[in-house]
Amino acid sequence: MKKTVLLCFFTLFFMFAHAQDKASRIDSLLTAYSNQKAFNGNVLVAEKGIVLFKKSYGYAEEETQRKLNPETVFELASVSKQFTAMGIVLLQKQGKLSFDDAIKKYIPELSFYEGITIRNLLHHTGGLPDYMELFTEHWDKSKIAVNQDIVTLFATHKPKVLFQPNEKYEYSNTGYALLGLIIEKVSKQSFGDYLKATIFKPLQMNNTQVYRSRYQPEVIPNYANGYVLDEKNNKVKPDTFGKEFFTYYLDGIVGDGMVNSNLDDLLKWDRALYGTQLVNDSDKQLIFSSIKTLDGKNTNYGFGWGISQHVKYGKSVSHTGSWAGYLTAISRFLTEDKTIIILQNNLTQTTKIPIDEIKRILYNESIVDKIENKIALTTKDLDVYLGEYSSPEFPLKITITKDNVTMMAQATGQSAFPLNAITKDKFEYKRAGILLEFVPSEKKMILNQGGKQFVFTKS
Repeated sequence: MKKTVLLCFFTLFFMFAHAQDKASRIDSLLTAYSNQKAFNGNVLVAEKGIVLFKKSYGYAEEETQRKLNPETVFELASVSKQFTAMGIVLLQKQGKLSFDDAIKKYIPELSFYEGITIRNLLHHTGGLPDYMELFTEHWDKSKIAVNQDIVTLFATHKPKVLFQPNEKYEYSNTGYALLGLIIEKVSKQSFGDYLKATIFKPLQMNNTQVYRSRYQPEVIPNYANGYVLDEKNNKVKPDTFGKEFFTYYLDGIVGDGMVNSNLDDLLKWDRALYGTQLVNDSDKQLIFSSIKTLDGKNTNYGFGWGISQHVKYGKSVSHTGSWAGYLTAISRFLTEDKTIIILQNNLTQTTKIPIDEIKRILYNESIVDKIENKIALTTKDLDVYLGEYSSPEFPLKITITKDNVTMMAQATGQSAFPLNAITKDKFEYKRAGILLEFVPSEKKMILNQGGKQFVFTKS
């Protein structure tokens, strides 16, 4: 009985230590990027809905040096597209539209664009040209445009399609702005009111809303201002460049952007997409599936989500966004239920979206991490430590392996996790308070934790 209890204790202990090590590595990575002025924002990482890591780096307001906190609200930019797509799916479920309806059914002014359907807009296979270029050339910059103005300009100037419907995939903000307008026409509500009633309120996403700070300004508590660099490399708000700057006069357009949210609300959204509160499994199959276009290529894009399949990571869905000083991302690894949410309010030449680095930490892969004070060991140096170790006083065997120049430890029945070298023969689990010391000449390994010491012998 005593041995069973001890085994359970150490199993839980190693699981906790493993989670702490992941959090420590993520924090080290982001602290390094923050120090390099390559990261200013909030991050949340979860496994099976349990928050593994949540932290803020930098300022919400540069002028007053008001700091970010984990509840701060950000503009999501193109991450908003997944909410637009869900809005369309919910209208389809209510029988108010069909994915295969031609867009001219709802926007008759564009009836000269033959064969383009709602489904085409969702998958970015419609072939419509970019509305932003049209506005740059033809719009009165003293006015802030709204979605109907896109229709008016297209109907007036009739720009040619880039390709025929479903001929190929090309990412289109125009398509999602038109979807936003279709939502308004069919629901007879504003885009923001419809998403609030059908998504945000049911999921208790109380800090999420459609917000256009220039078109309809209001005071949002704990809001992160977006910043870009001016010609002198100073952080400034985009409005510094005047009302003729595109992020100002295009501020009234929704559907391709303009949802604002925070970490906790986006985690609620993530969890809801595993359940059936909003949609059923058949709906989710559509939302998270790529299609093939007439050129024989996969879109790798579902309904508002990029889709990928990897041998190691399994199926994942993700989206990034950048607009008016914001740089955002959400990645959901569906096979193992891991989630990464990144919200930044700096958009500069040096700003990074460290999705790949955090992903490698979650999957116990080594990364080049400049802030960890590692000593320089070669892969050959590690060979002397490799093997299986056991102790009569410790219920689990520990296997030491390597991943390139990173030493990995794995207790019986647990996942492997990386070790940081602090001297040639000493390695640690960061923040878990565990120190491993090796005596290669005696084939021994000594584990120290919390004042306790266990001596292991190499098999």
